[in-house]
Amino acid sequence: MAVQYNSLVDPLVIMLTLPLALAGGIWGLFFTQTAIGATVIVGAVLLVGIVVNNAIIMVETANQIREEEGVDRRTAILEAAPQRLRPILMTTVTTVLGIFPLALGLGQGGEFLQPLGIVVFSGLSLATLLTLFIIPCSYLLLHDLFGWRRGKKIDAIEPSPTLEKDPSDDPVSLRK
Repeated sequence: MAVQYNSLVDPLVIMLTLPLALAGGIWGLFFTQTAIGATVIVGAVLLVGIVVNNAIIMVETANQIREEEGVDRRTAILEAAPQRLRPILMTTVTTVLGIFPLALGLGQGGEFLQPLGIVVFSGLSLATLLTLFIIPCSYLLLHDLFGWRRGKKIDAIEPSPTLEKDPSDDPVSLRK
């Protein structure tokens, strides 16, 4: 991912969703007094895949907005988060509702796959709520932290354009 993003910060932001997902899964296992087994591990892999996908989509959308519109990171993530809210919530709601009968252990042989359902249900529920807040914040904070540590000033806010400014001087309009 570091090569794809040409940065170490974006993959770090994305990987911050892993503890959120696993914390939710462990919390669900603790709350239901379910033992850890092979199905729990399979559920954790499924859970991590879904949650990381949500974070990748949000970070990638913010980076695309930065490139296309030429805005600073704060504006880009503030535009990307509402754009990706609906798809993230749709993925979460359909997965959680689909896995809920499995988490209850309903049906023949349901007790075998119940731990998988519990991990995915509880982990995805908690991780999605936290991811919607943590990813935008960590995106801004980590880029600022690592940018300032290297001595670079990142995304300095430019003064707002005035009415007298020549439109041909605008770098965004020159790219079009």
